[in-house]
Amino acid sequence: MKTASDAPGVRVGLVAARFNGSIVERLLEGARRFLLEHGVREEELLVVRVPGAWEIPPALDALAATGRVDALVALGVVIRGETPHFDYICNECAAGCARVTAQTAIPVGFGVLTCNDAAQAAARAGGKAGNKGEEAAEAALEMANLLGSLRS
Repeated sequence: MKTASDAPGVRVGLVAARFNGSIVERLLEGARRFLLEHGVREEELLVVRVPGAWEIPPALDALAATGRVDALVALGVVIRGETPHFDYICNECAAGCARVTAQTAIPVGFGVLTCNDAAQAAARAGGKAGNKGEEAAEAALEMANLLGSLRS
């Protein structure tokens, strides 16, 4: 069975939110770096930008429908505020990403940070807690390989 390090020919779509953009860029860089280091070619990466986390699931769904991707990575940052808006956005983004995988059989690596403050987000975007964009890309690639081997 293939592992995440065996990725030639895997086409990956990355959906990155613009909201909290400086942190999302670090997640995107971590994801891209991981994918390129593990055999995904630059021309097999498709990066799509969306306004925020709410818009990530429909973009993932649209990318899946193109037939041009074998795996998807969702990247965004939602930071808790004073209202329940945080909960609504986080819950629906996560549920929407799961729905895309369930309906399309294309794996979605979930790299959407849901943090209490900007310091937590920064720590998870290349800081002391690692880079969750890289981890989401790794999960998506591993699942693409696993699902591909199960289909053959």
